[in-house]
Amino acid sequence: MSKSCHINIATIGTPIGEMEAGVIDGKLCLLEFSERSTLTKQWNHLKKLLQAEVVKKQTDLHGILKSQLSEYFDGRRSSFDLPMTLPGSAFQQRVWQELLKVPYGKTRSYLKQSEALGDVKAIRAVAKANGDNRIAIVVPCHRIIGSDGNLTGYAGKIWRKKYLLELEGAIAKQPRLF
Repeated sequence: MSKSCHINIATIGTPIGEMEAGVIDGKLCLLEFSERSTLTKQWNHLKKLLQAEVVKKQTDLHGILKSQLSEYFDGRRSSFDLPMTLPGSAFQQRVWQELLKVPYGKTRSYLKQSEALGDVKAIRAVAKANGDNRIAIVVPCHRIIGSDGNLTGYAGKIWRKKYLLELEGAIAKQPRLF
């Protein structure tokens, strides 16, 4: 059980939409796009996992996160230095730790992610755990793509995945059609 029993939430603006950030005991536990249809479900699951209630309160870590996100979107930061808690199953935690190993500016297929975890047959389970990541951008699930190079499977919407990968130089920038 958490010492504080509170997940402190604050909204952070980014160039690709507002995000909800959750902090418990000085550690980031959630960073999701505010308009996600499953955000309430995510909060409820997190509250249960952490045995905590959600309160609207900005912490020092929210300020650090906001600053690091700003540097990331300005192209001045390629990794994040934030304390995090990633509650989930042992398998999910292995998948999320492997996500943290995918370098800035690179992509990896779901198959290669499964291979890195030692089980190519677990590709669907890896994809599911990837989708269950609650800390968008910081835990870079956007860097995982289809084996054919297609940008698939991003709960934050494919256009955001494309934006993030273009920002990082992992894919060529495409002209914007208006």
